[in-house]
Amino acid sequence: MITARLRYLRIAPRKVRLVADMIRGKKVEKAQNILNFSVQKPALPLLKLLNQAVASAKNDFQIESGNLFVSRIFVDEGPKQKRWMPRARGQAYEIQKKTSHITLVLDEIVKGKSKKVEKKVVEKKAAPEKPEEGILKPEKPKFKKEEKSRKLQGGKGFARIFRRKSI
Repeated sequence: MITARLRYLRIAPRKVRLVADMIRGKKVEKAQNILNFSVQKPALPLLKLLNQAVASAKNDFQIESGNLFVSRIFVDEGPKQKRWMPRARGQAYEIQKKTSHITLVLDEIVKGKSKKVEKKVVEKKAAPEKPEEGILKPEKPKFKKEEKSRKLQGGKGFARIFRRKSI
């Protein structure tokens, strides 16, 4: 596992998370292509961070970049710089300039072993047989739809909601 960190990036964390979600779980080459062609502002710092992690993997661990993938990437909130903006009638509104801390973890693809968990096959149980003729099922109660419809149609059986003389 190769870890690279970028701290105090002057972009709001929720904007960085949108770009980080695009490369999570991807191979390094595919992630680099995605970041190269992304127009969002956090793409360039994330690309630099990814290249830094790949370079440290090559130099420190002698791992080829083709065998690496982005196993984890998460964006935490850094400290906020607080500024004030003057407004009408002597008021001052606070402006928070947010920062981000990004942690990127690369992992090596192991041949023969897949990291994905295999789904267990669930066998379907046979459908229950039809009940025997001797056993009676309880009948469902039938609602009196006819009485309701007569009340609505007739008018005399209809309860008065409003106290008007016109009815």
